[in-house]
Amino acid sequence: MEEKIIKEGKFRYIEKGEGTPLIILHGLMGGLSNFHGVTDYFPAKGYKVLVPELPIYDMPVLKTNVKNFAKFLEEFIEFKGLKDVILLGNSLGGHIGLLHTKMFPEMVKALVITGSSGLYESAMGDGYPKRGDYEFIKKKAQDVFYDPKMATKEIVDEVYATVNDRMKLVKTLAIAKSAIRHNMAKDLPKMNTPTCIIWGENDTVTPPNVAREFHELLPDSDLYWIKKCGHAPMMEHPEEFNKVLEAWLNKRGF
Repeated sequence: MEEKIIKEGKFRYIEKGEGTPLIILHGLMGGLSNFHGVTDYFPAKGYKVLVPELPIYDMPVLKTNVKNFAKFLEEFIEFKGLKDVILLGNSLGGHIGLLHTKMFPEMVKALVITGSSGLYESAMGDGYPKRGDYEFIKKKAQDVFYDPKMATKEIVDEVYATVNDRMKLVKTLAIAKSAIRHNMAKDLPKMNTPTCIIWGENDTVTPPNVAREFHELLPDSDLYWIKKCGHAPMMEHPEEFNKVLEAWLNKRGF
């Protein structure tokens, strides 16, 4: 079932439930639907779950970078009149959440990152992209998951269409370069926001040592592993992901 996308001003987003705002930040190739498990589960637990569509391909190339996505997120939070938000980001979304928290620490009461870029240079995928080679793209999409069957034809088709759209490809590479420039190793030790790190044990895009490094550098973090899981735990093991996250939120009183 597709969620109803709300369009207001320059924002497109999904919103479900009432309570503590939990904002989900998708990755570079991730649609809003990747988070069905979370958006279906947490509204009943006292959270207002919001999934804004990030303007990954809508900004001019020179403005297509992690910092401008973090500013866009702040504009969305202000537009919705939210405060004390919890940010949950996967892959590039985790990086945006981290940078937003650094820039606007007073707005964020907790951060959840999974398969996040921000420390590891090839987090955006190396060997990228061979335009026109469907089998190569399919293999790349399968590599994101522990179970290659998770890379449905719909997902592969979407990635294939993106890398064969010249403008989208240029912007994808601009984001990849920006993610490398915005390495956060020096910032993390100064960031005291409580952070939940949930990682797939078999993530080959941002390997397990990346999660350990985040955990070592962030002053107030907890690290949880999900077995037989790749780069997108909330897609591959939604029930376990929700359980881990809910237990952490309860433990921390969020």
